[in-house]
Amino acid sequence: MPFRFWRRIRIAPGVTLNLSKGGASVSVGRRGAHLTAGRRGRRATVGIPGTGLFWSRRLDGGGREPARRRKRAPGLPATPDVNDRLDLGFFRRLVTPPQEKAFIDGCREVVRGDERAALRHLRQARHLADGVFLAGLVALSLDDADEAAACLADAVRDHRRLGATFRKYGLALEPRLPITDEITATIAPDLRGALLALVEAHQRRQDHAAAAAALERLRRLEPDDVVVRLSLAELLWAGAVGDRATLRRVAALGEGIANDSAVHAALLLYRGRALRALGLRDAALAVLTAALRRRKDRPADLLHALRYERALLLEEMGHRRRARAELERLYAEAPDYADVARRLGM
Repeated sequence: MPFRFWRRIRIAPGVTLNLSKGGASVSVGRRGAHLTAGRRGRRATVGIPGTGLFWSRRLDGGGREPARRRKRAPGLPATPDVNDRLDLGFFRRLVTPPQEKAFIDGCREVVRGDERAALRHLRQARHLADGVFLAGLVALSLDDADEAAACLADAVRDHRRLGATFRKYGLALEPRLPITDEITATIAPDLRGALLALVEAHQRRQDHAAAAAALERLRRLEPDDVVVRLSLAELLWAGAVGDRATLRRVAALGEGIANDSAVHAALLLYRGRALRALGLRDAALAVLTAALRRRKDRPADLLHALRYERALLLEEMGHRRRARAELERLYAEAPDYADVARRLGM
């Protein structure tokens, strides 16, 4: 699980200074849309507030400038490494509660990339909601699903205090959590983030009933959250195995969804799959075609999955020439995808 750790300082309304391991940058804008400028260049970011989903595009067309051309942004003071920002200092440690010391030490090891050392520290901060939340994420990253599930369940129980310790020390965490094979969402230290991570832990433990229960709780809290809908569709689809009642639930989760983002398109993929499994082929074809109409800003893996599903459907409907054309196009883009080469006789 990729982690991004930074310190955010609000300078003025709509303007923040971001301090990370890579240096400093300034963000200007509102929630859901902002422009960031730093030594790595300028980047525009647009997202769906409340979902953790965002798209980011570099505006200056490249990566870092060569060292000889780098200049500090005007008006920005030189800033120390984020590791220094996470060092409480000798005197401050004398008055900092032991669990908060362990929490900061765990955060520092996450930044350094030593997740095992981070988990050792964070186990000593389990009575802090943020400590046990971060411990669960690190355990998940280390593929210890049992410890992750136990920690994240504690974080859910103490969810009203989530985010308090991060805010106290001016820290922000941006872990990216896989929702499906094609979609990743960014979560935060709150009830939604803890429940989504708990779902992932339960799935890795093969406890699908517990995962479904956590998702149903999220749906009751946020019925319109498309990330939650997608996660539930993926979980139900994995266990459907011809169960028509479950297939109808999967199809219903994508009902009325417009193709507004990658996560919406992924939800349409599951709706199309469910409709096809229910024998509603014309409806399935309409859904998959609508999902493929927009390809900009869509992950390649998602587009491949949609195209493959439509090819199989066209073949079932007797449209063999159209199905082959679809498979040939997919082969040109991703020759190793699924069994495309075999279906083309190659």
